[in-house]
Amino acid sequence: MAIDPVCGMTVDPARAAGHVDYKGTTYHFCSQHCVHAFQADPERFLSKKTEQPAARSSDFGAQYTCPMHPEIVQVGPGSCPKCGMALVPMEGAAEDDSELRDLKRRLWVSAALSVPLVLVAMAPMLGFGRTFPVLELLLATPVILWGGSPFFRKFWLSITHRSPNMYTLIGLGVGAAYLFSVVALFMPGMHGYFESGAVIVTLVLVGEVMQLRAMGATSQAIRELLALAPQTALRIRDGQEEEIPLADVHEGDKLRVRPGEKVPVDGTVLEGASHVDESMLTGEPLPAAKKAGDRLTGGTINAQGSLVMRAERVGADTLLARIVHMVSQAQRTKAPVQRLADAVAAHFVEAVIGIAVLTAIVWGVWGPEPRLGYALVNAVSVLIIACPCALGLATPISITVAMGRGAAHGVLFRNAEAVERLREVDTVVVDKTGTLTVGKPKLTDVFAADEKAALRLIASVERASEHPLAQAIVQGALERGLELAPVDDFFSMTGQGVVGTVEGRQVAVGSARFMQSVEPAFAEKAESLRAQGKTALFAAIDGKVAAVVAVADPVKETSEEAVRMLREEGVRVVMLSGDSRRTAEAVARQLGIGEVVGEVLPEQKLEKVKALQGARRVVAMAGDGINDAPALAQADVGIAMGTGTDVAIESAGVTLVKGDLRAIARAIHLSRATMRNVKQNLFFAFVYNALGVPLAAGVLYPLTGLLLSPVFAGAAMAMSSVSVVTNALRLRRAAL
Repeated sequence: MAIDPVCGMTVDPARAAGHVDYKGTTYHFCSQHCVHAFQADPERFLSKKTEQPAARSSDFGAQYTCPMHPEIVQVGPGSCPKCGMALVPMEGAAEDDSELRDLKRRLWVSAALSVPLVLVAMAPMLGFGRTFPVLELLLATPVILWGGSPFFRKFWLSITHRSPNMYTLIGLGVGAAYLFSVVALFMPGMHGYFESGAVIVTLVLVGEVMQLRAMGATSQAIRELLALAPQTALRIRDGQEEEIPLADVHEGDKLRVRPGEKVPVDGTVLEGASHVDESMLTGEPLPAAKKAGDRLTGGTINAQGSLVMRAERVGADTLLARIVHMVSQAQRTKAPVQRLADAVAAHFVEAVIGIAVLTAIVWGVWGPEPRLGYALVNAVSVLIIACPCALGLATPISITVAMGRGAAHGVLFRNAEAVERLREVDTVVVDKTGTLTVGKPKLTDVFAADEKAALRLIASVERASEHPLAQAIVQGALERGLELAPVDDFFSMTGQGVVGTVEGRQVAVGSARFMQSVEPAFAEKAESLRAQGKTALFAAIDGKVAAVVAVADPVKETSEEAVRMLREEGVRVVMLSGDSRRTAEAVARQLGIGEVVGEVLPEQKLEKVKALQGARRVVAMAGDGINDAPALAQADVGIAMGTGTDVAIESAGVTLVKGDLRAIARAIHLSRATMRNVKQNLFFAFVYNALGVPLAAGVLYPLTGLLLSPVFAGAAMAMSSVSVVTNALRLRRAAL
């Protein structure tokens, strides 16, 4: 790890935003902002010792990041050098509430002093005597200098790092009001504004406390996922059972899971039968039946029976750990829609300072008496009411909450772009085998003059193939008590068939196009089987078609409901299949799918996706195999079944933990709800500033005689960010 010389953040050189070679040393930077600052004046940063924020022992090694600037990463809690916001823990870090406790303490003291200060300042207006400026000074100074010290510290950091932010505006506004009021003590006839500065600090503290509480709720999904993992496991060794820490479980260990206990790691059931509640990972309410040979996922809950399992994935390799990592990484990405907000926010503070200066000049030259007082009050109101924090938070907070919500229902987004893009999808392309169907086909029919003899030769050749259909034929032959023979000269043509020599006889198994010719009787039988939704394969022995075998892959119980849910979302479903068109159409009719493409070779899936995109469709592709990876990458949004291969999952923008197609409809619904939420936040942030800044500048004064008090400006600013975060948190209750 390296230290960013500009902001002092910890930087992983492999993931640094940039690096600069200076005087024989390579310096790594956490953001382009720091790169440019260093290049402008390297000696300015190298002449001072960069200090790391102190990390508590309990947080050793825990990384924190900024919700608005995810490129900022450091060890231990602290403040973002760009926007001043409190950093939030990344995956695995304990929640740190030290800043929240500190701000609450400052808030109570500031409120206790601000109330009498306001009463003293308003006493003359209420007819209760004269002003007491020295008393106002004594009451306001602790509030502004101690209560507001975190804001002034962040104000100074924004100046030294040349990164103007909301604390730049707060520091300028409150500082100007306080200094003006101190000077007014020694200037007869001038009125101070101690109460405005103190109340602004108090109101900003209220907003900070509320925002920190709300921000803590955005990472609740990850904390809940982390809490799913048990702390111990019951290991069986040499016939003895011992309880050991989860960290001591190794691959291959034999573990017992008692009724009511959590499954410690990912693995396979060796003994016993039970039902396991997997709802915390998949969102499915019904427990799944488990028996010997079935897979178990760490963090799920065993219901009644006792299970003995073999540990296969432990530590960071478990599904739960991978989910937490994927969600945490995804939450640090930016959605394309955020570019607009970033572009505005990049120059927002400078523009507001310019407007505040212009406001002060206009009121100081043309305003009514006391001109200097009006100039100060309105300039401070402009500085205080303009809150770029709401604008910057509008998108990332909604995305963060949505990703956590999706993870709790078995939908994992790889990045923020996938969340945004998924809402536009109007066509979902699904592969039949393993996606719409169970993916475990069974041999159902054998049509030949001598069925046993033909099946024995066919299964002997297919045993050398890894294709699911081939394995179904082999399993069917073994279940019928047939003994298989060795195969020589085996050759496989992807998507068409296999050929080999068994006991001196050449045997070929595959589609019609793999055969030289097919007799009418066999062709008619194959068509009849396909009409039933079965996959029919021809077998040629010594160059002549001698048999037809049929394999059926049962449709998943949830597929029909999934297709219906997608239609309700206005999404068209297109089914691709390597099977014959007749077989594919039979399955499509069963599921209510109107668009079917059969006899598709693996490489043609990519071309089909491109063709749909060429027809101006926004395409999501769902698949689970290695041969689906190119099409998943080409699609506007790739959706991988969590039960599929790692290659498919790595190629996809969305992963469904359970491999249940109903989750696609849920993911699309969540994406659309999220982007509506983002638009609401952006609209509020833009409208708030578009109306608030001119109002604070006093544009309505010539017409109505009304001015916006800095106190009300402070209240509006404090609530703007809270409103954005609160609106984003509504996604936690979105119906899925």
